[in-house]
Amino acid sequence: MDIRLNQNYDEMSRATADFISDYIRINPSALLCLTSGHTPTGTFKYLAEEVDKGKLDVTKCSFVGLDEWGGFNQNNPGSCRQYMDHHLFFPLNIQPHQIEFFDGAADNPEEECRRTNEFISRKGSINLILLGLGLNGHLGMNEPGVDFNLDAHVAKLAEQTKKTAQKYFDYEVKLDFGLTLGSRHVQESGIAILIASGSNKAAILAQTLEGKISNNVPASILQKHANAYCFADRDAAALLSS
Repeated sequence: MDIRLNQNYDEMSRATADFISDYIRINPSALLCLTSGHTPTGTFKYLAEEVDKGKLDVTKCSFVGLDEWGGFNQNNPGSCRQYMDHHLFFPLNIQPHQIEFFDGAADNPEEECRRTNEFISRKGSINLILLGLGLNGHLGMNEPGVDFNLDAHVAKLAEQTKKTAQKYFDYEVKLDFGLTLGSRHVQESGIAILIASGSNKAAILAQTLEGKISNNVPASILQKHANAYCFADRDAAALLSS
């Protein structure tokens, strides 16, 4: 894995955005999967600036959602889709026909997963995937113990994930499951990027990058990816051996 360290969150965000921008310029019709959450917000801000300045054209790109909370969709504050609309899709003027995203409130979550798998299959594979790092090592909603061979699926949420997720909502919500792309999609992606910021991610980042590959730390599967990158600030990288 290519590990790129930055002094602080802003520098990490800028470096990640520059990498993604350069990739899109070379691959203007790419299928992208970009994570929601607090960590990518700075990266999305810099991508929006590139689009606003006319330095980046995303009109031919396609976007597939990484995950969504069960029972939630773009109409619900705190949903992954609403975050992506606010921080990425609207600022970059991404059109609805460019987006394929889980509807977590659908009557048949398994059908949502099947539809998403078929969409990715039609495209071939995800060209570039941007991933955050959960405190328990999850990628998307691939929780500890996950089968590394799964594609999009309905995932039972770990208790730590349920607790941590409350920060995205203005009121306490009951979260039981999520819809998520699987580890297989990550492994088959052309480029996988992991971003991590803050001292609270230092221990799990060290396990992810330098520990044993195990589904107890789902993000460790990135060690096997042929074209994986990690962008981290100094606080997140504090426990790395090198």
